[in-house]
Amino acid sequence: MIIAIDGPAASGKGTLAKRLAAHYRLPHLDTGLLYRAVARALLDDGRALTEVEAATIVARELDLTRFDDERLRGREMGDAASVVSAFQPVRDALLDLQRRFAAQPGGAVLDGRDIGTVVCPNAEAKLFVTASPEERARRRCNELRGRREPAEFETILAEIRRRDERDSTRSAAPLRQAEDAIRLDTTTLSAEAAFTAALALIEPLRR
Repeated sequence: MIIAIDGPAASGKGTLAKRLAAHYRLPHLDTGLLYRAVARALLDDGRALTEVEAATIVARELDLTRFDDERLRGREMGDAASVVSAFQPVRDALLDLQRRFAAQPGGAVLDGRDIGTVVCPNAEAKLFVTASPEERARRRCNELRGRREPAEFETILAEIRRRDERDSTRSAAPLRQAEDAIRLDTTTLSAEAAFTAALALIEPLRR
Protein backbone atom coordinates (compact mmCIF):
# COMPACT_ATOMS: atom_id res chain seq x y z
CA MET A 1 0.00 0.00 0.00
CA ILE A 2 1.31 3.43 -0.95
CA ILE A 3 0.12 6.32 1.23
CA ALA A 4 0.63 9.75 -0.33
CA ILE A 5 0.42 12.74 1.99
CA ASP A 6 0.57 16.27 0.63
CA GLY A 7 0.10 19.66 2.19
CA PRO A 8 1.67 23.04 2.95
CA ALA A 9 4.45 23.73 5.43
CA ALA A 10 3.73 23.08 9.14
CA SER A 11 0.37 21.47 8.42
CA GLY A 12 1.35 18.39 10.42
CA LYS A 13 1.83 16.11 7.42
CA GLY A 14 5.35 15.04 8.40
CA THR A 15 4.40 14.03 11.93
CA LEU A 16 1.34 12.25 10.61
CA ALA A 17 3.33 10.43 7.91
CA LYS A 18 5.80 9.11 10.50
CA ARG A 19 2.98 7.87 12.72
CA LEU A 20 1.23 6.14 9.83
CA ALA A 21 4.47 4.54 8.63
CA ALA A 22 5.12 3.15 12.11
CA HIS A 23 1.53 1.94 12.45
CA TYR A 24 1.51 0.11 9.12
CA ARG A 25 5.19 -0.88 9.37
CA LEU A 26 6.05 0.82 6.10
CA PRO A 27 9.17 2.79 5.12
CA HIS A 28 8.72 6.57 5.21
CA LEU A 29 10.21 9.28 3.02
CA ASP A 30 9.94 12.99 3.78
CA THR A 31 10.47 14.17 0.22
CA GLY A 32 11.01 17.73 1.38
CA LEU A 33 14.35 16.58 2.77
CA LEU A 34 15.49 15.79 -0.77
CA TYR A 35 15.12 19.41 -1.80
CA ARG A 36 16.63 20.61 1.46
CA ALA A 37 19.63 18.35 0.79
CA VAL A 38 20.06 19.80 -2.69
CA ALA A 39 19.89 23.34 -1.32
CA ARG A 40 22.30 22.49 1.52
CA ALA A 41 24.85 21.07 -0.91
CA LEU A 42 24.69 24.19 -3.08
CA LEU A 43 25.15 26.51 -0.11
CA ASP A 44 28.00 24.40 1.27
CA ASP A 45 29.71 24.69 -2.11
CA GLY A 46 29.29 28.45 -2.17
CA ARG A 47 26.82 28.36 -5.03
CA ALA A 48 23.62 30.33 -5.49
CA LEU A 49 20.33 28.51 -5.05
CA THR A 50 19.32 29.71 -8.50
CA GLU A 51 22.08 27.75 -10.28
CA VAL A 52 19.77 25.23 -11.92
CA GLU A 53 22.46 23.14 -13.62
CA ALA A 54 24.46 22.72 -10.42
CA ALA A 55 21.30 21.92 -8.46
CA THR A 56 20.32 19.28 -11.01
CA ILE A 57 23.72 17.57 -10.80
CA VAL A 58 23.42 17.44 -6.99
CA ALA A 59 19.90 16.00 -7.28
CA ARG A 60 21.07 13.24 -9.64
CA GLU A 61 23.80 12.19 -7.20
CA LEU A 62 21.73 12.38 -4.01
CA ASP A 63 22.21 9.50 -1.56
CA LEU A 64 19.30 8.86 0.82
CA THR A 65 21.60 7.10 3.29
CA ARG A 66 23.84 10.14 3.82
CA PHE A 67 21.42 12.79 5.03
CA ASP A 68 22.50 14.89 8.00
CA ASP A 69 19.04 15.52 9.37
CA GLU A 70 20.07 18.26 11.79
CA ARG A 71 21.67 20.38 9.06
CA LEU A 72 18.60 20.03 6.87
CA ARG A 73 16.12 21.24 9.46
CA GLY A 74 15.44 24.82 10.36
CA ARG A 75 13.59 27.68 8.86
CA GLU A 76 16.27 28.92 6.46
CA MET A 77 16.59 25.49 4.86
CA GLY A 78 12.83 25.33 4.34
CA ASP A 79 12.95 28.55 2.35
CA ALA A 80 16.02 27.38 0.44
CA ALA A 81 14.31 24.10 -0.46
CA SER A 82 11.30 26.01 -1.74
CA VAL A 83 13.59 27.86 -4.17
CA VAL A 84 15.32 24.82 -5.70
CA SER A 85 12.10 22.77 -5.78
CA ALA A 86 10.68 25.21 -8.32
CA PHE A 87 13.16 24.03 -10.99
CA GLN A 88 11.76 21.33 -13.27
CA PRO A 89 15.17 19.72 -14.01
CA VAL A 90 15.71 19.25 -10.26
CA ARG A 91 12.27 17.72 -9.83
CA ASP A 92 12.86 15.43 -12.80
CA ALA A 93 16.16 14.27 -11.32
CA LEU A 94 14.48 13.37 -8.01
CA LEU A 95 11.32 11.84 -9.45
CA ASP A 96 12.76 8.40 -10.21
CA LEU A 97 14.37 8.19 -6.77
CA GLN A 98 11.02 8.90 -5.10
CA ARG A 99 9.13 6.43 -7.27
CA ARG A 100 11.66 3.69 -6.59
CA PHE A 101 11.24 4.32 -2.87
CA ALA A 102 7.47 4.04 -3.21
CA ALA A 103 7.75 0.83 -5.23
CA GLN A 104 9.31 -1.16 -2.38
CA PRO A 105 7.60 -4.47 -1.59
CA GLY A 106 4.60 -3.78 0.62
CA GLY A 107 4.53 -0.09 -0.23
CA ALA A 108 5.61 3.07 1.57
CA VAL A 109 4.48 6.36 3.05
CA LEU A 110 5.66 9.52 1.30
CA ASP A 111 4.90 13.09 2.27
CA GLY A 112 5.52 16.26 0.32
CA ARG A 113 3.72 18.61 -2.01
CA ASP A 114 3.27 16.63 -5.23
CA ILE A 115 3.09 13.02 -4.08
CA GLY A 116 -0.54 12.40 -4.96
CA THR A 117 -0.45 14.51 -8.11
CA VAL A 118 2.93 13.65 -9.68
CA VAL A 119 5.10 11.16 -7.79
CA CYS A 120 2.49 8.52 -6.94
CA PRO A 121 -0.73 9.38 -8.81
CA ASN A 122 -1.94 5.78 -8.39
CA ALA A 123 -1.40 5.60 -4.62
CA GLU A 124 -4.09 3.62 -2.82
CA ALA A 125 -4.49 6.32 -0.17
CA LYS A 126 -4.08 10.05 -0.69
CA LEU A 127 -4.43 12.67 2.01
CA PHE A 128 -4.15 16.43 1.66
CA VAL A 129 -3.28 17.71 5.11
CA THR A 130 -3.78 21.38 5.81
CA ALA A 131 -4.36 23.93 8.59
CA SER A 132 -4.88 27.66 8.79
CA PRO A 133 -1.80 29.85 8.18
CA GLU A 134 -2.07 31.20 11.71
CA GLU A 135 -2.09 27.74 13.28
CA ARG A 136 0.81 26.63 11.12
CA ALA A 137 2.78 29.72 12.15
CA ARG A 138 2.06 28.96 15.81
CA ARG A 139 3.31 25.39 15.39
CA ARG A 140 6.43 26.51 13.57
CA CYS A 141 7.18 29.06 16.30
CA ASN A 142 6.87 26.37 18.96
CA GLU A 143 9.13 24.07 16.95
CA LEU A 144 11.80 26.72 16.52
CA ARG A 145 11.65 27.81 20.15
CA GLY A 146 11.99 24.17 21.14
CA ARG A 147 15.30 24.18 19.27
CA ARG A 148 16.19 27.51 20.93
CA GLU A 149 16.00 29.37 17.64
CA PRO A 150 14.50 32.87 17.42
CA ALA A 151 10.85 32.90 16.35
CA GLU A 152 8.56 35.91 16.01
CA PHE A 153 4.98 34.94 15.20
CA GLU A 154 4.26 37.70 12.67
CA THR A 155 7.55 37.06 10.87
CA ILE A 156 6.90 33.32 10.68
CA LEU A 157 3.33 33.90 9.50
CA ALA A 158 4.56 36.17 6.69
CA GLU A 159 7.16 33.56 5.68
CA ILE A 160 4.54 30.80 5.60
CA ARG A 161 2.24 32.88 3.41
CA ARG A 162 5.10 33.69 1.03
CA ARG A 163 6.06 30.04 0.84
CA ASP A 164 2.46 28.99 0.22
CA GLU A 165 2.29 31.47 -2.63
CA ARG A 166 5.58 30.29 -4.12
CA ASP A 167 4.76 26.59 -3.78
CA SER A 168 1.24 26.85 -5.17
CA THR A 169 2.02 29.11 -8.14
CA ARG A 170 5.27 27.57 -9.41
CA SER A 171 5.07 26.04 -12.89
CA ALA A 172 6.80 22.80 -11.84
CA ALA A 173 4.47 20.49 -9.88
CA PRO A 174 2.68 23.17 -7.88
CA LEU A 175 1.21 22.38 -4.49
CA ARG A 176 -2.41 21.37 -4.98
CA GLN A 177 -4.85 18.76 -3.76
CA ALA A 178 -5.18 15.74 -6.03
CA GLU A 179 -8.74 15.26 -7.27
CA ASP A 180 -9.03 11.91 -5.50
CA ALA A 181 -7.26 12.99 -2.29
CA ILE A 182 -9.12 13.30 1.00
CA ARG A 183 -8.72 16.65 2.73
CA LEU A 184 -7.78 16.58 6.42
CA ASP A 185 -7.82 19.93 8.20
CA THR A 186 -5.73 19.72 11.35
CA THR A 187 -6.24 23.31 12.54
CA THR A 188 -8.10 22.24 15.68
CA LEU A 189 -6.60 18.75 15.98
CA SER A 190 -3.80 17.53 18.21
CA ALA A 191 -1.23 15.20 16.64
CA GLU A 192 -3.03 12.23 18.23
CA ALA A 193 -6.44 13.36 16.98
CA ALA A 194 -5.06 13.90 13.47
CA PHE A 195 -3.58 10.39 13.51
CA THR A 196 -6.90 8.88 14.60
CA ALA A 197 -8.75 10.81 11.89
CA ALA A 198 -6.24 9.73 9.23
CA LEU A 199 -6.59 6.07 10.20
CA ALA A 200 -10.35 6.34 9.86
CA LEU A 201 -9.89 7.72 6.35
CA ILE A 202 -7.23 5.24 5.21
CA GLU A 203 -8.61 1.95 6.58
CA PRO A 204 -11.53 1.74 4.09
CA LEU A 205 -9.03 2.25 1.23
CA ARG A 206 -6.77 -0.66 2.13
CA ARG A 207 -6.78 -3.56 -0.31
